[in-house]
Amino acid sequence: MPDSIVIVPTYNEKENIERLLNKVLSLEHDFHVLIIDDGSPDGTAQIVKTIQRDYPDRLFIEERAGKQGLGTAYIHGFKWAVRNQYDYIFEMDADFSHNPDDLIRLRQACVEGADVAVGSRYVTGVNVVNWPMSRVLMSYFASVYVRFITGVEIQDFTAGFKCFKRRVLEAIDLDKIKFVGYAFQIEMKYTAVKHGFKVTEVPIIFTDRTVGSSKMSGGIFKEAFFGVIRMRINSIFKKYPEG
Repeated sequence: MPDSIVIVPTYNEKENIERLLNKVLSLEHDFHVLIIDDGSPDGTAQIVKTIQRDYPDRLFIEERAGKQGLGTAYIHGFKWAVRNQYDYIFEMDADFSHNPDDLIRLRQACVEGADVAVGSRYVTGVNVVNWPMSRVLMSYFASVYVRFITGVEIQDFTAGFKCFKRRVLEAIDLDKIKFVGYAFQIEMKYTAVKHGFKVTEVPIIFTDRTVGSSKMSGGIFKEAFFGVIRMRINSIFKKYPEG
């Protein structure tokens, strides 16, 4: 049984998905891929199913009715991956903002002792390509803000490129992870730390999408800003079993 699966949520990613899957499935390590498609009207799911014929044992798809949020897509994927006993479970965007070659490095960080490996844009400076300065500043200072509120020294709290060891996702009560947008990434890292797991940041270069449209919105940032305060207050009264 191969040990690694990459979870990729999709919504209208027909311009990217075939190229992404061909790249991930051609990597030196035998990665499996799970697509969580939220009813993409552009036919993303059908493209995946066509490719699936060539990789019936490595490529999987779960289809959901309509956009239900990034967080719920990953929770759905995490539960699927845990049930299927994968040891290393990855989060990755569909738009090539995350370099598939870095999957090898994230996995290696976990093999060498990390419980969660984060593909970090900010651990060695600011490594972002094609973002406007306003977006870079917003993302960077979001992590500064989260560190201030939580006291946890993670440089890229909002990163969405990660590898979890299965035991991390088994220890976390996934049904109690409530954020669905930008704040989901923050909540998962913070919860892992509170359970006593080791989070390691692996430097990556993040490149903004060149095709397709961003799913970012003002509401997502609002959820993150106010949600972090609520998350920190709630954590004071919550017990986290050691992982």
